[in-house]
Amino acid sequence: MQAFLVLFFIIFLFSSSISFSTALSDAEASLIARRQLLTIKENGGDLPDDVEYEMDIKVTFANSRLRRAYIALQAWKKAMYSDPFNTTGNWVGPEVCSYNGVFCAAALDDPSVSVVAGVDINEADIAGFLPVELGYLTDIALFHINSNRFCGIIPESFSKLTILHELDVSNNRFVGPFPKVVLSIPSLKYLDLRFNDFEGKLPPALFDKDLDALFLNDNRFYSNLPENFGNSPVSIVVLANNKFSGCIPKSIGKMGNTLNEINLLNNEFSG
Repeated sequence: MQAFLVLFFIIFLFSSSISFSTALSDAEASLIARRQLLTIKENGGDLPDDVEYEMDIKVTFANSRLRRAYIALQAWKKAMYSDPFNTTGNWVGPEVCSYNGVFCAAALDDPSVSVVAGVDINEADIAGFLPVELGYLTDIALFHINSNRFCGIIPESFSKLTILHELDVSNNRFVGPFPKVVLSIPSLKYLDLRFNDFEGKLPPALFDKDLDALFLNDNRFYSNLPENFGNSPVSIVVLANNKFSGCIPKSIGKMGNTLNEINLLNNEFSG
């Protein structure tokens, strides 16, 4: 019986520590967001083109693109305030292709050059924000950070990720209006913003974008759906658990050739 109680106590402590690590109070989230805004104000939210010559880095790289990726990833690591599973523990030194969650491949425009082609740190429970320096990852095709505790906004520098195909920032603590910067990512096909704290109206331009999958559920979006809703060529769209209202636009009939699944559960539609 005593051994059972000891085992139960150990399990309780372990489960308590896990729940604590995944919790992030509103005050903590607000503090992280303010720190992000301060860094944006310091550099104007933009990225200098001559970063390779401005920063004094004491290590060498196989090419300038890996150097820029190193700058981006080191800035991101500094913007992380909690990494309970030590996911980024090996984000040290110039070998960025060996970093946990970082994937390299041959550059699309030059197969002889190795570049950072993707980042996937899903379910790492990391708390922090996205620095503007992530705009230096111009060779990535996917950016997956779902099920973490990132706060604040998606920086405008993401517009520089011109070959980004998949953007998944779901299940975090992002705030503010719909991140219009994603509309300027030309190659984007998969957009997942679900389970965050985005709010407000959806821009009509979202439904003129050539997306294949759109997940906006479990946020705080409201208002009517734009009349051009049916222009979207998506095969799946999920808008559940928001506060959308009014009628479903008649243009939805135009989606018959592409749409396989639509979920509008738990909104305030009428008509």
